Amino acid sequence: MEPLVQIALDFVNLNRALKVAEAAAAGGADWLEAGTPLIKSEGLDCLRALRRKFPQKTLVADMKIMDVGRIESESAFKAGANVVCVLGVADDSTIKECVEAAKNYGGRVMVDLLGVSDPTRRAMELEKMGIDYIGMHTSIDEQMRGKDPFSQLREVSRTVSVPVAVAGGINSETVAKAIDAGASVVIVGGAVIKAKDPREATRIIKEAIKDKKVVPAELFKRARGKEIVQIFKKVSTPNLSDAMHRAGEIKGLVKITPGVKLVGQALTVRSYPGDWAKPVEAIDKAEKGQVIVIDAGGMGPAVWGELATHSAIQKRLGGVVIDGAIRDVPEIVTLKFPAYARLITPTAGEPRGFGEIGIPIRIGGVSIFTGDWLVGDEDGIVVIPQKKAVEIANRAMDVLERENRIREEILEGGTLSSVTELLRWEKE
Repeated sequence: MEPLVQIALDFVNLNRALKVAEAAAAGGADWLEAGTPLIKSEGLDCLRALRRKFPQKTLVADMKIMDVGRIESESAFKAGANVVCVLGVADDSTIKECVEAAKNYGGRVMVDLLGVSDPTRRAMELEKMGIDYIGMHTSIDEQMRGKDPFSQLREVSRTVSVPVAVAGGINSETVAKAIDAGASVVIVGGAVIKAKDPREATRIIKEAIKDKKVVPAELFKRARGKEIVQIFKKVSTPNLSDAMHRAGEIKGLVKITPGVKLVGQALTVRSYPGDWAKPVEAIDKAEKGQVIVIDAGGMGPAVWGELATHSAIQKRLGGVVIDGAIRDVPEIVTLKFPAYARLITPTAGEPRGFGEIGIPIRIGGVSIFTGDWLVGDEDGIVVIPQKKAVEIANRAMDVLERENRIREEILEGGTLSSVTELLRWEKE
């Protein structure tokens, strides 16, 4: 079969879903999917609304059925779905009930292998049950942790004769790779529904499939390693705070250098107030790009100034964060070296040598370990634990992308309240 593009309408608001669906259909989308969040939020009426608006389109209901397969699939077919999705981890009897319902209503069944421990073996079992499509699905949460959506696609597509759909991180850069790996249906979510122009985004993806080419994408990509630094440079501290559920902010520090963003991994220092020996020694120990993070007790005298800044620039460090005092501010601003501090003072302390380098510290209500990431901008400074850096970077990028889409809807004449249907979600 010719490769098909399925657009996953993973909204919680029907009006937003219909608007994007119309644009995606105009851009050439083959199938439209009522995503799981949409079905849970709006019920099966979302399928009825999509069917009224798109009477000739193939509609997919991502029900993620786990039990009572007959009842749930029947309900979706009656509401207008052509294809219903059941989970591959469901009991065989549930899947067979879905297949029987599909036969009765002239529909089709896609089985999502999300969470299946042996996708290849399960795909062969499912094919024997008479299902119509296998879905290889890397969940959003797995994407945030950097999982490759194509790792098992090729093997499964070679093993079964039914068409295989792939979902998870598909964009204009990766869609041709998905087709090459054996996908017959590519399920695209964020790259279209979070795009400023969903119609154009869909058209570009269709073009990438037709021409079998990679079309560079600035957004809708997920990091898996060192590339997280580029995400941290792109996203804002509000994006990161949202991604961490309002956690991570170092409270009470002053941004010293306006218009300069701080991004880097921490090298921690604990010193006594005004004792600048360990902070300066840490410059020599730090690696390129690291941020010196100093716990100096939250008070003066200064443990950092112009000469320390020149030294840090020579080492190509990423900045300094001080729970204590800083001086020589005009010179540091001129040097455009990223810096945050709790106090500004003209008075320097003495280098007595008390303290330690590379130990856990706690400043502004946040525990910081060497290797943790720090991102600072005009809104403040946020700490991202090293062990969760990939996930948080990807989640922050998702926040940015979603905000881009909402902004476009506001610029088209809406308001934040109307676009998000805010009143509807207030507790009564």
